[in-house]
Amino acid sequence: MPMSALGKSRSAGLDTPRVTLRDDAPYIEAAWLYYHDGLNQNEIAERMRISRASVVNYLNEARARGWVRVHMDSDVFKGHRLAEELCAAYGLIEAMVVPDDPVDREDDAASVARVTRAAADWLPRLLEPGDRLGVSWGATVYQMAQQVPTTPIPDLTVIQLLGSRPAALGFAAEACTAMLAQRLGAECINFHAPLVLSNKALRDALCDEPVVRDQLAALATCNKTVLACGTCDADAHVVRSGILTPDEIAAQRAKGAVGVICGRLIDGDGRPVLSAVEDRMIGVSLEQMRGKDMALLVAAGAGRARPARAAMIGGFVTHLATSTRVAEALLDMV
Repeated sequence: MPMSALGKSRSAGLDTPRVTLRDDAPYIEAAWLYYHDGLNQNEIAERMRISRASVVNYLNEARARGWVRVHMDSDVFKGHRLAEELCAAYGLIEAMVVPDDPVDREDDAASVARVTRAAADWLPRLLEPGDRLGVSWGATVYQMAQQVPTTPIPDLTVIQLLGSRPAALGFAAEACTAMLAQRLGAECINFHAPLVLSNKALRDALCDEPVVRDQLAALATCNKTVLACGTCDADAHVVRSGILTPDEIAAQRAKGAVGVICGRLIDGDGRPVLSAVEDRMIGVSLEQMRGKDMALLVAAGAGRARPARAAMIGGFVTHLATSTRVAEALLDMV
């Protein structure tokens, strides 16, 4: 009996495991026929001499493996009547309004999923070689980053806008930045410092360290940003991440706080509302977040209209990705 390939390897003094090659051809063929040639599932089944159920499984597998990405052209959403009205009302360069789930417009999870998917497809089109993109944090930004298509942009730098914070919730600032940099083929500058220190003296001393000083200087060079504006309710991200307590955020609401940008509070006109941890934070300032060439705000879900309005009025936003429900609420506030 002839010696196996594994036997030959061992006889040569090597211990090489057997490699099993998977056959991807059926998945690729089914995806090509469906998405490129425009055949329906029955036609593909007949062409490949398999069942229609197998075709469905092959197409699902191709999408699960990330070989196929289906999206609508973002220009469709930018041409929405509500998008044009938002631009006129709030002085935006562009807005994208994604329809809510027609079955349940109150389904926040579905709304956020739709908006973040559309924003993910839009973001690469808003970037150019040489840009320096500052990245905020939070569930919305993280969900969007996960869906950005692999689109390498030459000489792009992606910069974390605020210090790090332990995030059992799974969407730490460094994760948002690193994921976007990977998808966009960009240089990544993560912020190697805590977001909140125990006292101001320690914060000031750490900011004087060369590595932190250099990273703070990098923040000022961002010409574009992608951000979310959080709420100031008892379940706000700044509360769940332990930056402020429920009592502290309630006190800030009483002072007029309605939104949170990179951990810093703003009132209904986009003006700073100083919190108890303000002088102990390391990260981008609100002033540094204004006046960008492009600042994409992703806003979806319950309670997001007021923070989004404050962010736009405050000059933190040039481009908006949102849902129909939030867009209507924003226009009602004009």
